[in-house]
Amino acid sequence: MAKTKAKVSYVCQNCGYVTASWLGKCPECGTWNSFSEQLETKSKEQGYVHYAGNTRPRTVSSVAAGSVRRMETGIHEFDRVLGGGIVPGSLVLLSGDPGIGKSTILLDAAMRFSQKQIKVLYVSGEESEEQTAMRAGRLGTCTDSLLIMTASEIGNILLQAEHEKPGLLVIDSIQTMYTGDLETSAGSVGQVRECTARLLRYAKTSGTAVLIIGHMTKDGNIAGPRLLEHMVDVVLQFEGERSYAFRVLRALKNRFGSTEECGIFSMEQGGLAEVPNPAGLFLEERVNEVPGTAIGGCLEGNRPVMVEFQALAARTPYGMPRRTAVGFDYNRVNMLIAVLERRMGLDFGTHDVYVNVVGGIRVNETAADLPVLAALFSSYRNRPVPGGTVIFGEVGLTGEVRRVQAMERRIADAAKLGFGRFVVPDAKLRLPTEFRGEIIRVRTVEEAIQTLFK
Repeated sequence: MAKTKAKVSYVCQNCGYVTASWLGKCPECGTWNSFSEQLETKSKEQGYVHYAGNTRPRTVSSVAAGSVRRMETGIHEFDRVLGGGIVPGSLVLLSGDPGIGKSTILLDAAMRFSQKQIKVLYVSGEESEEQTAMRAGRLGTCTDSLLIMTASEIGNILLQAEHEKPGLLVIDSIQTMYTGDLETSAGSVGQVRECTARLLRYAKTSGTAVLIIGHMTKDGNIAGPRLLEHMVDVVLQFEGERSYAFRVLRALKNRFGSTEECGIFSMEQGGLAEVPNPAGLFLEERVNEVPGTAIGGCLEGNRPVMVEFQALAARTPYGMPRRTAVGFDYNRVNMLIAVLERRMGLDFGTHDVYVNVVGGIRVNETAADLPVLAALFSSYRNRPVPGGTVIFGEVGLTGEVRRVQAMERRIADAAKLGFGRFVVPDAKLRLPTEFRGEIIRVRTVEEAIQTLFK
């Protein structure tokens, strides 16, 4: 019986206009580059596997939800972000920039599962079996429970998965997968969506956990349709600069746990190494009492991390001063400059301003406002922040310093690293009786600057 080809139509993602061919501009709403291909009719033969499950509805009480146990990978930082391990039958998407370590961490997890006698099928559409085996050899010892395969046709992959019945299926990457039911090339919107839908159906009906790797676009978004993030159960993102060794794993979406946790890794010669206590990780090469630097107590997930913020205010030779921020929100830098000009009488209109977060990480929380502001003032006045000082707090437009969450934990972890002076928002703190550090509570930017630069 000949296979029936699916009919492809193109739908505007803004207004829903349908056309038989791709158009650069929608004739209905005028939106540019908004058409995506859509599978209009499916093949009568699925071509990979037929499921015969019970599709009748069941009562909630008859479903033993508490009997599901997570599968721990053995990579504690990875398990922390997932909420304790991988849930059987879940679909997990790991995204990140090229070369960041996505394939390395999933191959490492697959090898650890195989050492527990859990069968794992690792499918690569980008590397040959010899290349995958070579990379696995660098990471550790392999067992016969780890099966590797080079393939791109999703029907063949699911047939092999149905035959082998693995406990874990890894797809590297979803952009290389395709189905013959669509005439478009691999990586297109329709192919990514259809292949993900088939993997989702396989995971839910078989109970096999599926991990898929997704590439990032130049804009920092996951390549493929936005629907991809809604289809999966967990969306993980691997962040970090390729020129630095440190990597941060975050959960952007997690149906089985919190999205507040993060995992920190270091890229070593033998692969990714876990960093279980990152509190002082980014202070190893710090030089004390240099103008333009300040230590901030920040949170990475739920764990305190001491971060060094650097600022440089230099006279500009041009009429329009430059503003540059690396690892920190550019718009918040402009806001903090405006607060300093209004509240402290400084004139940044003749100065270029550069702000940098040491270590290649990105700080998004508002607790970094006060240390960045202190670093800006320190560079402008050429006066260093006193050594042994940790600063944190949110700065408002009126110059007030507002409290942030987990203040006690930030102070306790900084004290363990040898810091003894803390400039924090004016709030009630519950510290242990044996604590001997100096706590300086400030309400406004003026109080903070006067305290730091007496």
